[in-house]
Amino acid sequence: MIIYGDKRSGNCYKIQLVCALLNIQHEWIDIDVMAGECQTAEFKKLNPNAKIPLMVLDNGETLSESNAILNYLATNSALLPVDSFQYAKMLQWQFFEQYSHEPYIAVARFIKLYQGLPDNRLQEYQSKHEPGYKALNVMEKQLENTEYLIASELTCADLSLYAYTHVAHEGGFSLQAYPKIQAWLRRISSINGYIKMN
Repeated sequence: MIIYGDKRSGNCYKIQLVCALLNIQHEWIDIDVMAGECQTAEFKKLNPNAKIPLMVLDNGETLSESNAILNYLATNSALLPVDSFQYAKMLQWQFFEQYSHEPYIAVARFIKLYQGLPDNRLQEYQSKHEPGYKALNVMEKQLENTEYLIASELTCADLSLYAYTHVAHEGGFSLQAYPKIQAWLRRISSINGYIKMN
């Protein structure tokens, strides 16, 4: 399979991480978002939404949206809960990541890391912090009760939220007040097969 992505992107890093943990062989093709490489006619033939990550299977089928790719790659592994309620809880956390976490923590990081915090986005950048900390508070509360976001085992829910949480400082977020999140980050980074974001 071929995976198109940006190694600095948390959404793409999720895919790199699950491939490393499950030893999934693939070809990685770097895409420069800032150079508009997602906007070419050639790329839009593969993904009309013009976003990464994008996976192309050997048979030519394509799959986009990071959590969809993540869950597909984790099929038949311990990263996907077998119990239907636990599976739904995993999806709950993944929806939380995309709607309550990523739009704030990832976007603040993008404005600062990718764009260099330009003056015309400074107010927007600052506005991301309050809801971003709200998302971290939700995670901290859960992790007071469980080692991982669902229970005592790592799932795709954790990989989804780890991706941008572990680099939240690059968007101006401090994790100093979140000891449970810090411990959770350490647990994940110590798992056999773990790779760092490039």
